[in-house]
Amino acid sequence: MNTKHTPRDQRGTTMREFRILSPLTAKELPMVFISHTATEIDRIVSKSNQAFEIYRQLSGKEKSLFLKEIAVQLIAERESIISQCAKETGLPIPRLIAEFDRTIHQLHLYGDLVYEGSWVNARIDRADPLRQPIPKPDVRQMQIPLGPVGVFCASNFPLAFSVAGGDTVSALAAGCSVVVKGHSAHLGTAHVVVGAIKEAAQRMGLPEGLVELVQGMGKDVGIELVTNPAIKAIGFTGSTQGGLAISKTAAERPEPIPVYAEMGSVNPVFILPEAMQENGEGIAEGLAASATLSVGQFCTNPGLTITLAEHAGPFMKRLKTHFETVPWGTMLTLDIKKAYDEGIERILGIKGVELIASGAVTDTPFGGTAYLLHTKAETLLDNHELMEEVFGPETLVVTCTDKGQLLAVAAALHGSLTGTIHGTSKDVAEYDDLRRILEGKVGRLVFNGFPTGVEVCHSMVHGGPFPATSDAKFTSVGTMAIYRFTRPICYQSCPKDLLPKELHDDNPLGICRLIDGKFTKDILLNFKKGGNMP
Repeated sequence: MNTKHTPRDQRGTTMREFRILSPLTAKELPMVFISHTATEIDRIVSKSNQAFEIYRQLSGKEKSLFLKEIAVQLIAERESIISQCAKETGLPIPRLIAEFDRTIHQLHLYGDLVYEGSWVNARIDRADPLRQPIPKPDVRQMQIPLGPVGVFCASNFPLAFSVAGGDTVSALAAGCSVVVKGHSAHLGTAHVVVGAIKEAAQRMGLPEGLVELVQGMGKDVGIELVTNPAIKAIGFTGSTQGGLAISKTAAERPEPIPVYAEMGSVNPVFILPEAMQENGEGIAEGLAASATLSVGQFCTNPGLTITLAEHAGPFMKRLKTHFETVPWGTMLTLDIKKAYDEGIERILGIKGVELIASGAVTDTPFGGTAYLLHTKAETLLDNHELMEEVFGPETLVVTCTDKGQLLAVAAALHGSLTGTIHGTSKDVAEYDDLRRILEGKVGRLVFNGFPTGVEVCHSMVHGGPFPATSDAKFTSVGTMAIYRFTRPICYQSCPKDLLPKELHDDNPLGICRLIDGKFTKDILLNFKKGGNMP
């Protein structure tokens, strides 16, 4: 990578011109990018804050129209977006088409959510002036947006977890403006997508600055974004090291802000005895495909596979055959490739870990090789570093002597985005302790399937206990993600004409509300002591 240094700005941040490498050719791509300076980032965030003050006042229906207008513009530029993304990432066109479609689906899902409006969780407790010993005041509550949000694009999802991805869309749905930190692996794509969003905003007469992009190599740009006092929350998808650094920086601000970081996850897969005996070879085929999908560069990649040793023979043989036929694949960045190779080397350096099979090998700089590893449960329990994520196309099979040891492994695991159980009805009943253990370890529990592939829907949880995420109470996929970027506000004895429409007596938006402890879409009638809801 070539960089050209230019004079420092008045706050000491160096401006640089830089290019990025193509994973396919390992040569520089033609586009030249300029690192934003601290002064420029201040200016961009200030513009975002001004846009927020206008945008936050829009109705749910107006925000819905904006989200769907973004989808319209992205579809209009679909070919150029996918073409640019393929050049920068080396990802195959079918994969990018699927990710593009998911991005459009997210925009419509959130658009429908805010159009209907009940997501604000409106709550009303009516006054009772006759209550003894003291009168009860009128108290009303709903969710409101936090303010400008900083979003870090993910390396492995240049569309669905980047400029127009889930973090940005959920923040816009909440009523926040967004400043996106572009990922250096696909900055050209980021520029095209942010341009499409700006075009949609301009057509709707929305303020400039609603979605902005900052960029630069190294840590400086990210630090400037996180520490800017106008930024009120951060969305991040990436490494544990990166997520912890951002969380630490945000916590040390004069005004600490929340960081919703999706980080490392080993996504354990447990194969129970009867399922192994009945369908071990079929599970092996599905597991190999899941572990090596997209060169293992999914945050839900199954990095640990746990089963009983006595039934594992045919399964391991089949799994070995599948891994030996996996072609090498192009990894997204040199840093990801380096970390993956170092992770494999580290694991194989632990006594008791053996290499069972490897896929095709290449000396291509970005080339990743699939690895199947094995160890016994006692080795895993004595070496907790084996429970850390290795981001790439590998899985470590852990064989246990009995049920007790298998449960001990489950209890020792760190938090993960997912946990998977392959079992018959009999297995699941006999191993119900496993289910209870995993409920405390993961955000999504998968039965008789594989964790790669995250359905974007209202009930999805793409989160989990640390280190999977920085806050297990939230998800980064599905409509519950909107609550990362809101907070509750309470109005007590507020004049009726000052209340938001969501809290008006006549319920003009027709939303579902919690009134005196009961969910209803009804309007409020005059209330007297002893009265009931209509």
